[in-house]
Amino acid sequence: MNGGRTITSIVAIAALGLALAPPARARAQAPPGRGCDPGAILTRMTDAEKVGQLVMAVTEDGPDGMPSERTRRAVQELKIGSVITSEPRTPGLAARYANRLQRWAQDTPSGLPLLVSGDFEFGTTHNVREGTTPLPNAMGLGAARDPARARAAAAVTAAEARAMGFHWNYAPVADVNTNPANPIIGVRSFGERADLAGGLVETQVRAYRRAGMIATPKHFPGHGDTETDSHLGLPSVTYDRATLDRVHLPPFRRAIAAGADAIMTAHVVVKAVDPDLPATLSPKVLTGLLRRDLGFDGVIVTDAMDMDAIDANWGTREATVMAVRAGADVIMSTGDHAAHAQAVDALAGALRDGTLTRERVDASVRRVLALKCRYRAFDHRYVSPAAAERISGNPAFLRQALSAGIAATTLVRNEDRVLPFDPGSGARTLVAGVVQTGEFANEVAALARGPVTTWQAATTDPTDAEIAEAVRRARSADRVLVATFSSGTLPAGQARLVRALQATGRPVAAVATGLPYDIASYPSVRAYLATYGTTARTQRVDLTMHRAAARVVFGAQPGGRLPVTIKGLYPYGHGLRY
Repeated sequence: MNGGRTITSIVAIAALGLALAPPARARAQAPPGRGCDPGAILTRMTDAEKVGQLVMAVTEDGPDGMPSERTRRAVQELKIGSVITSEPRTPGLAARYANRLQRWAQDTPSGLPLLVSGDFEFGTTHNVREGTTPLPNAMGLGAARDPARARAAAAVTAAEARAMGFHWNYAPVADVNTNPANPIIGVRSFGERADLAGGLVETQVRAYRRAGMIATPKHFPGHGDTETDSHLGLPSVTYDRATLDRVHLPPFRRAIAAGADAIMTAHVVVKAVDPDLPATLSPKVLTGLLRRDLGFDGVIVTDAMDMDAIDANWGTREATVMAVRAGADVIMSTGDHAAHAQAVDALAGALRDGTLTRERVDASVRRVLALKCRYRAFDHRYVSPAAAERISGNPAFLRQALSAGIAATTLVRNEDRVLPFDPGSGARTLVAGVVQTGEFANEVAALARGPVTTWQAATTDPTDAEIAEAVRRARSADRVLVATFSSGTLPAGQARLVRALQATGRPVAAVATGLPYDIASYPSVRAYLATYGTTARTQRVDLTMHRAAARVVFGAQPGGRLPVTIKGLYPYGHGLRY
């Protein structure tokens, strides 16, 4: 694949979307992006406008799917500087949604544009579910081992996102997934080694910048060795400083060297740096380690402040002020309107009483304004919904995604040449699983000449009665595909399911649709594919990886090599070919 030519064409498509945008209405108060001067803008701002720039609020939808009245109040009354959108269903709706937000922002006394952000770790499909291009997760790109594919994935994401009015992406994930039991990072990481993760993080940061999108490596200083989900509790890591420097910091160092304009914090206590406070609230981590030691002078944005790691321990008001004092520039407020108001009020109060100095607040506001200038938020306030629909999910992007998916799919085991299945034999195929089984079966049925039947358990831990039903159906089939899914340790029922299907004597191939470690719970399976397709929390339907896995099942050459070690069974870098 010609990565340079691919990215050039993708960037051209994104530029077309911006060129087709309706013209912004002129306002005397809002300076143009060209020659934009953050310092000059700052001198004209009120204190209320300044603290508003330090809060990013999640939007709320009205009955028509567009931003609600409470969201308007957040923009116009709280004067917030950026938003992370709820999940608009289609590209056209997302573009209209962003345009309405920007009109509200333009109709304020300052007229400052918003930065519109989203979580697009595996493409814009992560937040805009229909009509977009689903791409492999980071671990799939790690398995593909091809920087050109990582560049192209970032360029596709940026082209679609910019066409929809987004400026800011919370990717790439720079965490090094050294702990197989990590319940929250997993396939969101490029892999278990700093050199692999660091190289692909650097590649994607450069690609995003080239495509005009803010990249945000996360979660500083590393979330890859935790055993607690920070949405549910406060994780801590106990490794020493040498391990932090050798394993977890290199991807962030490479991101900074590549020109990353923003970095997101981790709600994790890194005891080697600060044994008392999570990184998000720690001056030792944000000001000491990130700013002073690593030399980062871009925007530091917190992870969501309503996560239990923060909210359950400190609460919105205290944590908001603590984070800015520690060195954060933007507070991600993902609660309701009351939470946004509390965050803004807490910062305003801290500025009035001196808890936050004017110099500290101005430094953060200047960084936010510089980001708006650099990414031409003043020039390109509005986008064309029609162009967003044409650009997003176009056939060229979908072909690119499927090619990357096949390159990511890893053939880990293939005893007695169980795979590939013969698509033209007329054989009867049972597809069994616990999540997204119907979607995977549809992709199998599109390639198989014989009948395809489907069975799915009610939960991710099948009961003995459910397993007996799956076995009954397998006896009526000629071959079996069983899709397992884990976000940590594989539930015992899934391992029993695989073993029971093997005992039928039918050819059985297992497909790990999430983490690649599942085979450790059923090591005797004769054929095993890893797709890295489904994340722990979202469990989004990943048609690209289901389609890629089906292609490999029926003979497409698998391209992946394990980006992690399956302890005691398969080493890092292992991967078979047909």
